[in-house]
Amino acid sequence: MLSFPIPVVPYQPNIGPGSQPLDDEILHTLDVQGDVHTFRPPLTELDAPPEVVAAALDFLRELLAALRATPFAAAKPLRFSLLGFPPAVRDEINELLGEGEVSIKTGIDLCAQETAFTGIWRIRGGGVDDVEASAFPAALRDLALARAFPFEAAAEPPPELMNAPALYHEIRSLSAQWSAGRAAHVINLSLLPATPADLLWLDQQLGRISFSILSRGFGNCRITATALPFVWWVQYFNNMEKLILNSVEIVDLPSVALAAAEDYAETTTRLAEWIASLQTAI
Repeated sequence: MLSFPIPVVPYQPNIGPGSQPLDDEILHTLDVQGDVHTFRPPLTELDAPPEVVAAALDFLRELLAALRATPFAAAKPLRFSLLGFPPAVRDEINELLGEGEVSIKTGIDLCAQETAFTGIWRIRGGGVDDVEASAFPAALRDLALARAFPFEAAAEPPPELMNAPALYHEIRSLSAQWSAGRAAHVINLSLLPATPADLLWLDQQLGRISFSILSRGFGNCRITATALPFVWWVQYFNNMEKLILNSVEIVDLPSVALAAAEDYAETTTRLAEWIASLQTAI
């Protein structure tokens, strides 16, 4: 059965001379076809008791019907609680939905795992055991947007710093005036002159909260919420765990963690095909 909690890797800085690639290296490294996500149906032997498999399949059919009837941009996302199902049926639903690219972990008893069907999430913790179809789980989005702007100013920077104080002032100013729904403002730290001391000081001043996202679509993209509202540290690592793109994004949620409308349409098609193949296997 699928594992929970999800394996979100905490941020660890990888900085210093030579660690920040040139622009063409970034583009070349990200354009690795072996890393591109392609749909793979969940693996299952359907070895649960027939009545358990039947109940899980009934739920998948209900989910599919709701997907077909509900547009992606609906104000209220599709959400189904699994608390009314026996544990064995919940486990089988997990098995049949599989595990996808994006994992979300928070500092409270709440986490989420995207299923093999992009835009369909398993959300657990705090008395919740849900399946939700959305760009990003609503409860976790609300938690991310609930950050309060800190009143404390930055510490006095050491005299040897280059760009960190100016960067921090820019990021803090944007955070203070930002509003939900605006297009992202991205600061690509990989292309800026910055010393290890710059990046360390900037990291310390931005702070962190316990809200981490791991997206495995292209290598590993590790996203960490800073203490400033709307401010995220976004880092891409290749399969050799080398940092290839290091940025700060000011936005509701970084786009790499979100399902898109085309994902929703493809998921509806894939889920219908998956249900049909499971029915022939029974």
